[in-house]
Amino acid sequence: MDLLDTLTAKGLRGEVPTREEALAVLATTDDELLDVVAAAGKVRRRWFGRRVKLNYLVNLKSGLCPEDCNYCSQRLGSKAEILKYTWLKPDQAADAARAGVAGGAKRVCLVASGRGPTDRDIDRVTDTMAAIKEADPAVEICVCLGLLSDNQAERLKAAGADAYNHNLNTSEATYGDITTTHTYADRVDTVQKAHGAGLSACSGLIAGMGESDEDLVDVVFALRELGSDSVPVNFLIPFEGTPLAKEWNLTPQRCLRILAMVRFVNPDTEVRIAGGREVHLRSMQPLGLHVANSIFLGDYLTSEGQAGQADLDMIKDAGFEVEGAGEATLPRHRADVAAAASGCGTTASSPCGTAASACGSGGGCGPCGGHGHAEPAADAPASEPVDELRDDLVKVRRRGAGTELAPNS
Repeated sequence: MDLLDTLTAKGLRGEVPTREEALAVLATTDDELLDVVAAAGKVRRRWFGRRVKLNYLVNLKSGLCPEDCNYCSQRLGSKAEILKYTWLKPDQAADAARAGVAGGAKRVCLVASGRGPTDRDIDRVTDTMAAIKEADPAVEICVCLGLLSDNQAERLKAAGADAYNHNLNTSEATYGDITTTHTYADRVDTVQKAHGAGLSACSGLIAGMGESDEDLVDVVFALRELGSDSVPVNFLIPFEGTPLAKEWNLTPQRCLRILAMVRFVNPDTEVRIAGGREVHLRSMQPLGLHVANSIFLGDYLTSEGQAGQADLDMIKDAGFEVEGAGEATLPRHRADVAAAASGCGTTASSPCGTAASACGSGGGCGPCGGHGHAEPAADAPASEPVDELRDDLVKVRRRGAGTELAPNS
């Protein structure tokens, strides 16, 4: 297939496809799906081998958010039955982080609901990072606290944060359809603040919110232009009690095409399958590993993920290996760019990006988690069978009020 040959050749050289080529990936048929995955897999292996980076979410503060993001179970006015609590103490967060690191996670992602942090919140997170680093100095830490004010990114960097996550989520043209309490430009500004402070910028998207192919391509190209070191691809969880509760727009095939498009546009960037992989990809999750080089281990913020041991078994059974603490995530040329941005020096004996906590190693966090499911394309040829919506297959396991489990245990 000429398209895939062209995309593979470009990806192996680290070149970005045209917008038309990216759109064409999303328009491929199910008959071509394995060819698409194989082509994206060649690009993935060129830059990341067969390594899978594991990341672990710690939900520092859950629910009670003043923002009105339609996709979020923690939003203003949400009736979703989720666990709600104020800030965890540093030792509680460190205990949760240890559970993830013990399971093989290389990076811990500290997330808190809210519009953005106060200076006191930055102090809290600084204390939490210190407690985590005391227990395991090598662990990478990504922070996700919402919109940043001036100098907050610098404070987080000085306190030991390696990365900052803030997703663009969808295209600029449709951003106002999912949120009214802040703007797309606000999100871009926060990613730029993080990158400018020398933090590894992690920013991704949410698919399945009713967006068009053009919207998906627009946001992925925008992420590339922003210089995101890591692109988490979330698939919507249509939580009951949120405005997008009825948005069941994804099939496993559609998800794989989206992941492949993201990989072709970001050949040498960490691509993570984030919230939603268990329910959306279901038995096709291992195919996603041939395209993405990173996943979250275990639970998300307000929903349960696949059991951690099942994640590890899946990685091994698919012929991949967990990325070690001493391995660089990003290719050397990408790590060098991130090092220059952060002022981290590189030496022959200790190049930036090769140490466990080195800058520029990629990473990042998802939004509220996001699992979803299945709707056929409206223009599917009559001669081809289309997927029938199977609500019985969709079991969003909420980490709801009354649970006996500690956050992300």
